[in-house]
Amino acid sequence: MSQAATMNFHDAIPGHLDLYSGGAWIPPRTGQYAETFNPGTGDVLATVAEAGRVDVDVAVEAARRGFREWRDVTPLERAKILKEIAALLRKHGDELALIDAANCGNPYTEMRGDAGVAAAQMEFFAGLVTEMKGDTIPMGPDRLNMTVREPLGVVARILAFNHPFMFCGGKMAAPLAAGNAVIIKPPAQAPLSALRLAELVDGLMPAGTFSVLPGGTEAGAALAAHPDVAKVTLIGSVGAGRAVMRSASETLKPVLLELGGKNALIAYPDSDPDRIADAIVRGMNFGWCGQSCGSTSRAFLHNDLHDAVLDRVVSQIARYKPGIPTDPATTMGALVSRAHFEKVMGYIDSAKREGARVVTGGHAVTEGPLAEGYFIAPTIFADVTAGMTIAREEIFGPVLAVRRWSDEAEMMEEVNHLDFGLTCSIWSKDLATAHRAAARAEAGFVWINEVGLHFLGAPFGGVKQSGIGREEGIGELLSFTHEKNIHVNLAGQAN
Repeated sequence: MSQAATMNFHDAIPGHLDLYSGGAWIPPRTGQYAETFNPGTGDVLATVAEAGRVDVDVAVEAARRGFREWRDVTPLERAKILKEIAALLRKHGDELALIDAANCGNPYTEMRGDAGVAAAQMEFFAGLVTEMKGDTIPMGPDRLNMTVREPLGVVARILAFNHPFMFCGGKMAAPLAAGNAVIIKPPAQAPLSALRLAELVDGLMPAGTFSVLPGGTEAGAALAAHPDVAKVTLIGSVGAGRAVMRSASETLKPVLLELGGKNALIAYPDSDPDRIADAIVRGMNFGWCGQSCGSTSRAFLHNDLHDAVLDRVVSQIARYKPGIPTDPATTMGALVSRAHFEKVMGYIDSAKREGARVVTGGHAVTEGPLAEGYFIAPTIFADVTAGMTIAREEIFGPVLAVRRWSDEAEMMEEVNHLDFGLTCSIWSKDLATAHRAAARAEAGFVWINEVGLHFLGAPFGGVKQSGIGREEGIGELLSFTHEKNIHVNLAGQAN
């Protein structure tokens, strides 16, 4: 059993709950603080500072100073520091996982994996610091023309609540490796692990290079609009992405957006029903209550295997049972807040009203110690039609809509009909069939005979309204640089 598994999660909560800016802990100039909760119990965990516009101004100015130092640190020295940070993430992974389990509601065991992913991303981008290479362009005798890549400046990263620490520890890596300063705005619902990370890395980089500004929409909007923020990124809803893009347009700053998904899992008739049932359950990410933009929340099952798969899904899904998130035995946690819990229950109620059939779940879980938390049983609906709300809208909860199909062209048209295009999972023993479907699927990330996994070095991102840009590969690193062209007249004379 890990050390954190025997630790009271209150002991893991960070000692500093103010803003981390300019290498120091600073009370918010607004004087505003907000309670942050344990969604598994409803208890208040801490009272955390809320950054306002003035706080953003101060943090950005400090980040500009930090950037001027950090950009001049040699690439290999930057890599060395990032590897030290990765080692800290691994060393403190258990306590960081426990903080997230208590603060965002996902199971402790799942959050331990998140801490490892964050460390791996830090190591990955540390290893790419010498790959920010330019080119030489032939210009003839006595001429040298070349490009160099330079960091952008101050980068703001606005994070989502479903993987608070993984996003904080992992998403700071690429911009830091490229030589930028980074300001993290952690999710308003779960800011504690980002504050703990600031405690851990304090002093490793020039003051201002890394900042954490907990807060709500005011802080996020101020970062997106700030003229001295060179780039802003968001992991969040489509609506939030539009708002960030509008604000960023005022200063023509680039954006990187990972937004919503209503992702399809497509099973062809030659697929194995046992493997499809397992894929349906894994693809929904029930461990963190389906609160995942990449969840395959629409399953398109061919007529020939539809009933056999649904028979098997009920037994497969039994391994996910809601429980207290900080308990190492828990396999499925709580939704992040009461507001989100009520929103998801509203989708379940609408599906029932519109005629979908409950295969399993479809209700809140309130027994015993779960009575005060925000728990919903893993839920699968069959007999779903294309016009139903649960077939069209992202729920971001433990709810799967199953569609029956027989005509491939009609099925693909429905798969692509929505404005989302993040992931797609295709299952067939015939690779020609699978490749044809992959080519037609309007999604940025496609699995064939797999589901749910990310791969370091493989670009992840969406098309249509699921996002702009790619992460988790060298393209993410390069997106935090700009190209500068330098032309030299070696003859020393201008023509």
